[in-house]
Amino acid sequence: MLQQKLVSEPVFSFWLNRHAEDDDGGELMFGGMDSNHFTGTHTYVPVSRKGYWQFEMGEVLIDGESTGYCVDGCAAIADSGTSLVAGPSSVIAIINEKIGATGLMSWECKAMISQYGDEIIERLLQQMEPATVCKQLGLCSSSSGKFRSNLASVIDGPSTVNDGKEAECSLCQMAVVWARNQLMKNQSAESIKSYLNDVCEHLPNLNGEAVVDCNEISSMPDVSFTIGGKKFKLKSEQYILKVGDGNQAQCISGFMGLDITSGPLWILGDVFMGVYHTVFDYGNLRIGFAKAA
Repeated sequence: MLQQKLVSEPVFSFWLNRHAEDDDGGELMFGGMDSNHFTGTHTYVPVSRKGYWQFEMGEVLIDGESTGYCVDGCAAIADSGTSLVAGPSSVIAIINEKIGATGLMSWECKAMISQYGDEIIERLLQQMEPATVCKQLGLCSSSSGKFRSNLASVIDGPSTVNDGKEAECSLCQMAVVWARNQLMKNQSAESIKSYLNDVCEHLPNLNGEAVVDCNEISSMPDVSFTIGGKKFKLKSEQYILKVGDGNQAQCISGFMGLDITSGPLWILGDVFMGVYHTVFDYGNLRIGFAKAA
């Protein structure tokens, strides 16, 4: 379109209408943006890696309090082809614990904490590097990665590692992240182990999804993402997806666990893009977000 001069600007933009009762479901505009679909100005960040429009994202917060994750920055992409917000399972489990979401992997997680929890905490107290704790315990090899998903397979390619060993390694690595986060808050070893078991309750299902009580949505915390130095907040009614009506309704957490072997990556899908109008500026290799209208 640019080569044929069919569009005036090297830009495309998304407005995704989250009001299901409206006739117009949204708009993908090539060559610019529609000012009717956003308020204020866009916050832009440069593309850090071409191909997936990857950019650097700052810390993730729950009700304004840092999770301790992405303080030094994380890789992220905005993707209209992903329904939820996807991120590393370790921090997604923390978010799901705060919103009361439950999954199907809690038994395996609790078994690992029961067997290795004390040793994990002890090694962290001895100032052992977090990356080496699970290797020292024999749960991870130097080639071990993390949980995968269909999207991870697209990015990384097919997995050749034993899934059982991978799962064991991943659970240990997540426990190390959780425990270290609590140690930074000066929690006791006993409190940390109790916290680890609580977080285990809220690990996502094997497909990455978790469910919540539809009656508790109004009491759930805000979750914010830092982009370009600005906090982009999602309220509970924005990140919970309600499927069905009445007593048959099911409410799904908008946060999905996704671990890829090429490194931690956040995918801000439709849950995020529905709240924030998104501009892909090809001419300046940057991506921008503004409150959708």
